[in-house]
Amino acid sequence: MQLLPVLLLLLAPAALALWPNPHSVSFGSSSVTLSPTFWIHWASTTPAPADMTAAISRTMTQLYTDNLQRLVVGRANADLHALAYAAQLPMLHLEITGSSEIKSIMAEATCALEYRDESYMLSVPADGTAAMIQANTTLGLFRGLTTFSQLWYTTGGVASTFPYYSFFPGASMLYSVQAPVMIMDTPAYPYRGLLLDTARNFMPVTTLYRQLDAMSMVKINTFHWHITDSQSFPLTVAAYPELSQYGAYSAAQTYSLQDVQDVINYAGAIGIDVMIEIDTPGHTAAIWESHPDYVACYNEAPWGTYANEPPAGQLRFAVPEVLNFTQGMFASILSTLPSTLFSTGGDELNTNCYVNDTIFQHALVEAGQTFGEALNTFVLGTHDTVRAAGKTPVVWEEMLLVQNVSLGADTLVIVWISSDDALAVAQKGYKMIHGPSDYFYLDCGGGAWLGDDTLGNSWCDPFKTWQKAYSFDPLQNLTESQYSLVLGGQQLLWTEQSGPENVDPIVWPRAAASAEVFWTGANGPDGLPRNSTEALARLHDVRYRMVARGINAINLQPEWCALRPGDCNLV
Repeated sequence: MQLLPVLLLLLAPAALALWPNPHSVSFGSSSVTLSPTFWIHWASTTPAPADMTAAISRTMTQLYTDNLQRLVVGRANADLHALAYAAQLPMLHLEITGSSEIKSIMAEATCALEYRDESYMLSVPADGTAAMIQANTTLGLFRGLTTFSQLWYTTGGVASTFPYYSFFPGASMLYSVQAPVMIMDTPAYPYRGLLLDTARNFMPVTTLYRQLDAMSMVKINTFHWHITDSQSFPLTVAAYPELSQYGAYSAAQTYSLQDVQDVINYAGAIGIDVMIEIDTPGHTAAIWESHPDYVACYNEAPWGTYANEPPAGQLRFAVPEVLNFTQGMFASILSTLPSTLFSTGGDELNTNCYVNDTIFQHALVEAGQTFGEALNTFVLGTHDTVRAAGKTPVVWEEMLLVQNVSLGADTLVIVWISSDDALAVAQKGYKMIHGPSDYFYLDCGGGAWLGDDTLGNSWCDPFKTWQKAYSFDPLQNLTESQYSLVLGGQQLLWTEQSGPENVDPIVWPRAAASAEVFWTGANGPDGLPRNSTEALARLHDVRYRMVARGINAINLQPEWCALRPGDCNLV
């Protein structure tokens, strides 16, 4: 008769299967089930914003449709003994604390980083009394709902089999075997992003929605939308409709004004800010299709002399009319965006493009400027437009470290070439977003995409595993006085070899790695440094949930290993 407690102890999970790991968590070993009449209660006397009401409804749906059995040998059968006399959780209270105005999730998700409050408290008792999430904002409540939904598993119908039929007559149940749960949670960094390039290969809006759903599951809060590049210009710009009319691959491969707003609204309702990037002055060959006078070295050969990728072509930024055009384009786009962040790009500017361009060289002479001075004028001019719209400009690291542009102190710098470059950015006193190719590039290791490079590798080989990304230290090489310059980071997918057909398994669940790096920070809730061995079981769990929600996330191991944490380690 003493074997049952011992068996249950052996089957009890070592940690909650939450991703990302909360800041602080405690849990027990009691079982609790959701009552057949379980509901989520908005406790405020002020009506819930529409997107909060939708989030509550969506959470209820996910609870009953994930159909995820716990990842242990025997799956749900392993837990049935523990559920026979489990208490039932009747409801979940949602409570806004404090006296601040209750805003929509989208309003909170798109406010300035320094004002964004995603913290929450979650408690799930083991005695059958109500659970509760408390937060200062609807965004915090939403993050708490995301965590709450990860606590529950289904018996999957096995409950109707003998000898448990008398306890569970014919119906599956939702349960947790780790009550009581107490979580106090807040992100370590305010910016946690994913970059997706939709210019090299077009991604339909429905594909973007799916990526946003996955991002929200792991509390990624920024979609860095690299929406245009040299290969295509799919974005409809109200003031310059010819840009997409001539620059997109086809009329069917464009993002209308409504498409962009739909993506922004969809993202905001699930706690994600959308940062648009219009890369300038490089990566702009597609603009030649509608404005040939504005682009130098268009499609020059060999393209490798003039550009990092074909086709060659960069804005003639020394020409005053080109600055006016770019400012007008930015102003038109910015007027439609709720985000406080806007990226003007600035990477991989190829000086060879301008050497023999007589129009560009004449403009330099007319203005009495050097190349660097003209670039400074162009970038600062476009940034004036960004600030005039109430936004903060974001650039790639070369603008600061290679081109030495006199960037405003508010400018955010994305580190991408190497993680080692973060120190140089910090030494210049700029706030940064980590996106280093040696840790976070999701396209690395796919082989060369060049047509005549049979044995070629991708430029950023090797493949960046989730473990590699997970090992990243956001504060490496920095002094303590520089730590506050780190706003967070992101993983990135450049789509030379990606499209809607394969984006899910390329990105997921690998991109969840940086989500935890920048939410949880250096140490887990147990106070110990993050380590991939401990994380693997939790990442399996969120990957299985992603699949249940229609995201084609790739397997990390054989399922045999997923059911037996640690048994597939070499030692």
